[in-house]
Amino acid sequence: MKKALQPAMTGAYYAQCVISFAVALGSVALGIVFLPIDPWIRAFLAIAVLYTVTTAFGLAKCVRDRQELDSMSSRVDQARLDKLLSEHDPYKVDTP
Repeated sequence: MKKALQPAMTGAYYAQCVISFAVALGSVALGIVFLPIDPWIRAFLAIAVLYTVTTAFGLAKCVRDRQELDSMSSRVDQARLDKLLSEHDPYKVDTP
């Protein structure tokens, strides 16, 4: 059975993703800290940002899990097809 090639994630790509996330979250946090608003509004905005971040991680996990499940089921289907093809002999004559 042939294994599907998955592109490897490079260290540079991983670093870029982490740095981008840190810059985005830091920028929003600094914006909230320096807004000229009451502390309770600032706290509300901070909680809203944290909630958005945690739900984004949850959504990413769900998407990844769904993709892995689809990949696994396609591998099982491919294994079944490979078994059927390996057992099939086109030159075999069925005699009653």
